[in-house]
Amino acid sequence: MTRLFQHTSPAQQRQLAAWSVLLASLLSLLLVRPAWAQSLPDFTGLVEENSAAVVNISTVTEPDSATRQSPFTERELEQMPDFFRHFFGGPQSPFGGGQAQPRRSMGSGFIVSEDGYVLTNNHVIEGADEVMVRLNDRRELQAKVVGTDPRSDMAVLKIDDDEPLPVVRIGRSSTLKPGQWVFAIGSPFGFDYTVTSGIVSATGRSLPSENYVPFIQTDVAINPGNSGGPLFNLDGEVVGINSQIYTRSGGFMGVSFAIPIDDAMNVFRQLRDEGSVARGWLGVLIQEVNRDLAESFGLSRPRGALVAEVMPDSPAAKAGLQAGDIVLAYEGEDIERSADLPPKVGRTPVGDEAELTVLREGRERTIGVEIGRLPEEESASATQGGPSGSAGGPLGMQVEPLPDQLANRLDIAGGVVVTEVGRGPAFQAGIRRNDVITELNRHAITTVDDFREAVSNLPSDRAVSVRIIREGRASYLVMKP
Repeated sequence: MTRLFQHTSPAQQRQLAAWSVLLASLLSLLLVRPAWAQSLPDFTGLVEENSAAVVNISTVTEPDSATRQSPFTERELEQMPDFFRHFFGGPQSPFGGGQAQPRRSMGSGFIVSEDGYVLTNNHVIEGADEVMVRLNDRRELQAKVVGTDPRSDMAVLKIDDDEPLPVVRIGRSSTLKPGQWVFAIGSPFGFDYTVTSGIVSATGRSLPSENYVPFIQTDVAINPGNSGGPLFNLDGEVVGINSQIYTRSGGFMGVSFAIPIDDAMNVFRQLRDEGSVARGWLGVLIQEVNRDLAESFGLSRPRGALVAEVMPDSPAAKAGLQAGDIVLAYEGEDIERSADLPPKVGRTPVGDEAELTVLREGRERTIGVEIGRLPEEESASATQGGPSGSAGGPLGMQVEPLPDQLANRLDIAGGVVVTEVGRGPAFQAGIRRNDVITELNRHAITTVDDFREAVSNLPSDRAVSVRIIREGRASYLVMKP
């Protein structure tokens, strides 16, 4: 190379040097690319190791016990939002006539013990007259339903065989972090032992259908038939049970949810040993703290769970929790969003005492609560209408004294009833006719005079909180006078 440069001009030398640099760069790319490619996970060995413990679940529901007709009209069904829906092969349309046929459905599951306990989703086997489990080697065994927990959408099955059954290894979902690789094995659309992979998109997701399960969100392709199947990490351990998808089309759209295995195993042990599931219960209705509510309660930023209502004779009531308290921490763990609180309470053993850090009247205080057992859920709904026209007062609404009969029915000492809502701060805050106002700007409202006095003292430079009761349920709204 030195001799070559001796017989070339300076311009040619510069050109040769540039080509040398380019050639060296190309060689380095060729050497680096295989190393980068080798860093991608290879699922081959993991799939071979775990497929034997994954099972296909098929169910049959006879016509006399199957639901033959939808409780909704066609118009109601068309108007329903295409929101979170369970996924597994289901029956034909309830509007297709003809003689009723047995309803058949499919799903997935996995074996967690050598004596034949199988975990799957409750909606896979719900209402079934016959449940069959098919193993990887094509053996078919009839399954017994040990127990179900609709609240977490889990079911425990039992199969018996002369030989020890293959089992999965159970991991820890609490160590999962967004970005980690995971993969699923299941039977989408009846294609047995289909493998799909992706990453953890988020953890601790709260869905409208269930507040006591902190779901794992992934982008693993999940479709009808995957329901109840295992979600594995790269150590070949089960970290979740594939349960739900978010879809607008009825198929996979990149967002799927799994039950964390830590919660699933807790439910499994209770169903196996006790036949039912006991969850911790505070006895409060909570709501999210948004920016305006944070400002009105004196918080520097939105955080915590705002207590909108404390149920009578509940653990929270006995401990002295009050409506308007903001739960900032539970057992020393910060509550950033209201959805963080229910799973923590639900996992607490019934009878244990938990320590809550709450914000009350601008000061933090610690309250000890003996956790009770979660009772059956009561449905709650809220209706809202449009503005009814003009209404008096600076807030754009009219109120009247609370009738004694309504006060007794709501079990409250006082308040005012909203009779008219016009276009103004009240309507913009979400206040509607027939709402009962019990608190305004942190001042208790028991009479119309209390309401008028509170309105006259409202600040004009910040948002204020309003506590209302609508259809028996309390919540806080934010109003900007």
